[in-house]
Amino acid sequence: MSNQNRAILPEGWPVPRGYANGMVAEGRVLVTGGLVGWDAQGAFAEGFIGQLRQTLVNIKAVVEAGGGRVEDIVRLTWYVTDIATYRASLKEMGPVYREVLGRHFPAMAVVQVVALVEQQALIEIEATAVIGG
Repeated sequence: MSNQNRAILPEGWPVPRGYANGMVAEGRVLVTGGLVGWDAQGAFAEGFIGQLRQTLVNIKAVVEAGGGRVEDIVRLTWYVTDIATYRASLKEMGPVYREVLGRHFPAMAVVQVVALVEQQALIEIEATAVIGG
């Protein structure tokens, strides 16, 4: 985590696993659109885990293109089309997440939605990064 970005943990609260309750940051704000699990040619990865991996790769690419690093990400909002699939994939998700974003766990929310604009998309994630400071 960057020196200017730090997780917030209220006194007495349990340490969350895989996310932060809140983040404090100072610097330039980079906000992504909703990114999905397709590559630069618009081809979707196979399955939920494949799309998750590609979505995280896409987030990393946008943050780095904006002059930031993974550690600058302060929030991720995940939209999934099937929360049961999300829950069933938790053990597989951890290694994929760490492969792409390391052990950086910003504030996160996961929301099930009826559908996403891209019909093949199983997951869409928005990221907020705060760069510099």
